[in-house]
Amino acid sequence: MDTKNRIEYWLQIGHYGLVSAKAMLETRRFLYVGFLCHQVVEKCLKAYYWHTQNKEPPYSHNLLLLSEESGFDDLAGEEHLLLFNELMPLNIQARYPEDRELLLKSLTADKCGDLYKKTKDFYKWIKRLLG
Repeated sequence: MDTKNRIEYWLQIGHYGLVSAKAMLETRRFLYVGFLCHQVVEKCLKAYYWHTQNKEPPYSHNLLLLSEESGFDDLAGEEHLLLFNELMPLNIQARYPEDRELLLKSLTADKCGDLYKKTKDFYKWIKRLLG
């Protein structure tokens, strides 16, 4: 598979996650909205990694690491880094929710709607950049 196809592969998986995050938001399954938004951004950063490094991205869920190693940090605005920091803990906490009730209380409809919007905007932006 060439680089172009690998970029498209990661973006397609990201889109699937975005559609899934919207479904979780609409059905008020808030624990998974943050997790899926994290997954979308992770897939986008892996596509960007292919774009800049022309090789397989690191096996990592760390958005800040992927951003740095792909060179995205040079391009990132403050809003991107804030989103990455906001999403990072949701990847682990959604998978291993020790304090499930506390986490669910923090993930309100407004909070999840905001996360989804920011993630969708990021996805559209990076897709245009890589297109």
